[in-house]
Amino acid sequence: MQTSQPVLVPPAVEATRWLGFGSALGLVLLGLAWELWLAPLRPGGSWVALKVLPLCAALPGLYLRRMYTYRWTSLLVWAYFTEGVVRATGRGVGDSLPLALLEIALSIALFTACALHVRLRLRKATP
Repeated sequence: MQTSQPVLVPPAVEATRWLGFGSALGLVLLGLAWELWLAPLRPGGSWVALKVLPLCAALPGLYLRRMYTYRWTSLLVWAYFTEGVVRATGRGVGDSLPLALLEIALSIALFTACALHVRLRLRKATP
């Protein structure tokens, strides 16, 4: 009977995992809070809160270190970055500026984590 050895994950890969998962979760929470309570486009909240659904779909894959999820999330995150830039520089910014800047920062963190995670794992996989 064989015992399975635990898989040793390099610390840098594990760090990118948690940075990616944490920043994606932060974007989900920020998106919901922004559109439902903090500064919704319409009083009382709006359906724009549904924008977080693609990130919700990414969370399990990011947590489980699925390479494919890191790859498509690194492309998806630019939509959130763009929204942050548009809402930070648009008319009537007011209360939304800090939220937009936070969305930009979280988007950059998520992209960086995804790109580094894929790069580190591919570097380790090639002989």
